[in-house]
Amino acid sequence: MGRGKLRIYLGAAPGVGKTYAMLSEAHRRVERGTDCVVGFVEHHSRPRTEVMLHGLELIERRELEYRGSTFTEMDVDAILARRPAVALVDELAHTNVPGSRNAKRWQDVEELLQAGIDVVSTVNIQHLESLGDVVETITGVRQRETVPDEVARRADQIELVDMSPQALRRRMAHGNVYKPDKVDAALSNYFRPGNLTALRELALLWVADRVDEYLQEYRGEHNIRSTWQARERIVVGLTGGPEGRTLIRRAARLAEKGAGGEVLAVYIAASDGLTSASPKELAFQRTLVEDLGGTFHHVIGDDVSDALLEFARGCNATQIVLGVSRRRSWQYAFRPGVSATVARESGPDLDVHIVTHDEAAKGRGLPVARGARLGRSRIIWGWLTGIAGPALLSVLLSRLVPELGLANDMLLFLTFTVAAALLGGLLPALASAAFGSLLLNYYFTPPLHEFTISDPKNIVAIAIFVGVAVSVASVVDLAARRTHQAARLRAESEILSFLAGSVLRGEDSLDALLERLRETFAMQSVVLLERSSEVDPWTTAASVGTGTVVRPEDADVDLPIGDNMALALTGRVLPAEDRRVLGAFAAQAAVVLDRQRLVNEAEKSRELAEANRIRTALLAAVSHDLRTPLAGIKASVTSLRSDDVEWSEDDKAELLEGIEDGADRLAALIGNLLDMSRLNTGTVVPLIRETDLDEVVPMALGGVPEDSVDLDIPETLPMVAVDRGLLERAVANIVENAVKYSPHGLPVNVSASALGSRVELRVVDRGPGVPDEAKNRIFEPFQRHGDAPRGAGVGLGLAVARGFTEAIGGTLAAEDTPGGGLTMVLTLPMAEGGHPVAPDLPTSAVT
Repeated sequence: MGRGKLRIYLGAAPGVGKTYAMLSEAHRRVERGTDCVVGFVEHHSRPRTEVMLHGLELIERRELEYRGSTFTEMDVDAILARRPAVALVDELAHTNVPGSRNAKRWQDVEELLQAGIDVVSTVNIQHLESLGDVVETITGVRQRETVPDEVARRADQIELVDMSPQALRRRMAHGNVYKPDKVDAALSNYFRPGNLTALRELALLWVADRVDEYLQEYRGEHNIRSTWQARERIVVGLTGGPEGRTLIRRAARLAEKGAGGEVLAVYIAASDGLTSASPKELAFQRTLVEDLGGTFHHVIGDDVSDALLEFARGCNATQIVLGVSRRRSWQYAFRPGVSATVARESGPDLDVHIVTHDEAAKGRGLPVARGARLGRSRIIWGWLTGIAGPALLSVLLSRLVPELGLANDMLLFLTFTVAAALLGGLLPALASAAFGSLLLNYYFTPPLHEFTISDPKNIVAIAIFVGVAVSVASVVDLAARRTHQAARLRAESEILSFLAGSVLRGEDSLDALLERLRETFAMQSVVLLERSSEVDPWTTAASVGTGTVVRPEDADVDLPIGDNMALALTGRVLPAEDRRVLGAFAAQAAVVLDRQRLVNEAEKSRELAEANRIRTALLAAVSHDLRTPLAGIKASVTSLRSDDVEWSEDDKAELLEGIEDGADRLAALIGNLLDMSRLNTGTVVPLIRETDLDEVVPMALGGVPEDSVDLDIPETLPMVAVDRGLLERAVANIVENAVKYSPHGLPVNVSASALGSRVELRVVDRGPGVPDEAKNRIFEPFQRHGDAPRGAGVGLGLAVARGFTEAIGGTLAAEDTPGGGLTMVLTLPMAEGGHPVAPDLPTSAVT
């Protein structure tokens, strides 16, 4: 009997309809005559899901006793004895009760599959083992029940059950997923729009990767070499040259034009492991590719064109991006370039883009390090070749082939001279030419073994020999010096380009600039010094490194910048040729310092303008909002003191109540004004300590009617690190604002929960709400949204609340309440030693 087939319905979150889709599939199979049973289905008391169980055969569950309670689990033995064609098994990641046949339900499913029974199951994306850390980061909830990814990947069919976050939240708000008493907690915690969007993206990406794996397997099994353009895959061929950056960015732009585009950068290296590419440039290009969302691949192949095409077809690429060859025109006489070969052999299924760049037709060249000339080892080998080579050659020729002829002898000696020139430069070659000419004269020019020349032709020949040797040595030495100069100029141009780019980009990090200067010249420290006048002492504007100095004359290198500023470097003395680049760094440092000071002055001006605006608004508030309760108090007091009217006890009580209400309003307005003044002047100094929210929040509700707030602060909530007084003032202002706008008869809900390393306090009202574009404005001073009555306050409550919240290290933000209204989310840091507690959600949300 063969193995059964597994079909999985995958969802991004509970409530998207996985179980409903599974039951719908079961009804279709039963209608086709398939023997299908329900091994285990959890409908969570959802009426529509429960109805779908009608008409399906249910296998009785097995009852288990554990710690004095009775639990039910899937009866694997009963299903194996029944031997249906298809079994429905819900919640694949479920952990069985201790004492069950297997520890995990996916192990039960594995037994059914081994017995030849097809299984249809469900699982949420957050229950996959590899995504546990990611889901915890997003939602703040660690999934205790998981299933190995390999179990899901082995499924014969995976069907994604998808639903937009907005639709799922509406379904929950209507009571179609959880019971009404659990809806608010779920919507406020696990099922927030951001969480659902991120989980949905994880599910879509995981399924897309699984589809891609299946497609690759199918193409391999059927030996399909042509490209199937299911999605855009763009391969970038890199040589390690600087043009690679242009190609990578061009490929990224091509990928952005199509949905799901993917960039794969590939560098082809020779099979012997040798490469002429710059490792530094390749490392930069790898980082660039990864920053743009692509992948970098290193492939071995003797033929670059064949290896590139093989890689492109192997990964089912649709496009190849190559640069115009850097080879010079005459080099095409030997063989066509890689770009032309790939374009010719790509076939109709691969599009090849040939991209122009600044390095085209300039030659490849070799990467030369800054300051590199002929190294010491090359010079030593040059001397050995130029001196020992001719001596050894003289011994061999005089003893083995003495009659070879002067012309041939001179060519052999010239070979060692040329080799000495190539290795060691001018001096070893000159020495080799002189030494070789003496040996030729002594051993091979008649009369032999004498330093005389009898034939004038031999004199000419030896003179030509010396001239050729000197010429070759001069050319090699000149090339080495030119290479050194070119490398130096290139390094300087890169540095100057970096400085110019930093000016255009508006970078203002002085420390980063000085650190770049220190690394460029390998110095121990760099200090920017300044003084007010020539008689004032030097002060440090910025410094990096160790062993900094306080005076320019104490440094190894100092460079004046204007009259009252200098750049001081310690570590070594720099040559004069480096001062040009050093001067560019110094000028840029002065510019960055000036820019920083201008930015600071602009910030101070902005603060002054803001203070002036607040002062103007304060005067307006004092002139109107404070005058209104004062007028009411004055009128009530005047009436009570009047002798013309005889007030009854009820009238007096009403007038006194008006006085009390006016005084309370005045106290609240003045308190908010004083709090705002403290925030603006920076005199709020919080005293942070561990605090229980259930001790602070009830104290903050003293200013609102008793029946206007529903409070839900769990006792298991971890402690928070806050200033109790500031937190109480912030919560009081938030709640008073919510009660003010909440409809009569609908209390404001105040609840708290722990998410990860933070604690959230949510104040939910059912008022008119606030549009998205106004959610930030309501936290600005003297702002009242919509049609708030003028007597309702000066618009400082939420501004003070946010200021106090940020002062204690928290955040305050506004969200829409599902079904209408506004939710204020106050996030507070958890105290050290506090342990995150999973929110009280329905079982299917956290298991």
